[in-house]
Amino acid sequence: MAEKQKVGDVFTYFAKAGVAGINVTDGFLEIGDKILIRGHTTNFEQTVESMQIEHKLIQRAEAGQSIGMKVKDRVRPQDVVYKV
Repeated sequence: MAEKQKVGDVFTYFAKAGVAGINVTDGFLEIGDKILIRGHTTNFEQTVESMQIEHKLIQRAEAGQSIGMKVKDRVRPQDVVYKV
């Protein structure tokens, strides 16, 4: 498996929109990065296609920021987000 680096944690999930609220805790995330989301019952990879802060599209999120990101599957609070 590829080297993975923790970049954040899920703090909420909006089921209707399919959007995860993520606290970026380490490093950064950019559009096009491949991520892995893992948790008690969560385990999938996807490419970051869009991120928002307060409904504004962003290209890059730094540690300390909270973002919204469209996800392809359900996620849960405390799931961990890794960059792979």
